[in-house]
Amino acid sequence: MNLPSATDLFAYFKIGDWFVLFLSVLCTVWLTLTLWHGGAADHAVIRSGGKIFSRVPLSRDQTIAVPGPLGITQIAIKNLQARIASDPSPRQYCVQQGWLKQAGEIALCLPNQVSVELHDGKLGGSEKKYDSLNY
Repeated sequence: MNLPSATDLFAYFKIGDWFVLFLSVLCTVWLTLTLWHGGAADHAVIRSGGKIFSRVPLSRDQTIAVPGPLGITQIAIKNLQARIASDPSPRQYCVQQGWLKQAGEIALCLPNQVSVELHDGKLGGSEKKYDSLNY
């Protein structure tokens, strides 16, 4: 079976094919830039046991100790970013997640029932941009 070479393949493209390809790339770039961003976060909402433990601004560097069923989870806030610095959970997935930088990002420590989520808008809370989050 003979496969065409790359130069032969481009010879089959007509002007309409190039136009559709160009529009597809342009549309993909536009959708990525307009829809796929979280924006800048200005505060973090920390939960413990499903209830809000604290709302803290990201403008002040600090470390917050959050109690959970397994022990204390340390949340670090530095340079307008937040992360779970230490956690008594066995696998440390939430610690390995690293720094959260954009609004909408979240780190969950399920065994210890602690989470930190970044928000934009007023310190009282902001409206969610999604109904559910799937991975």
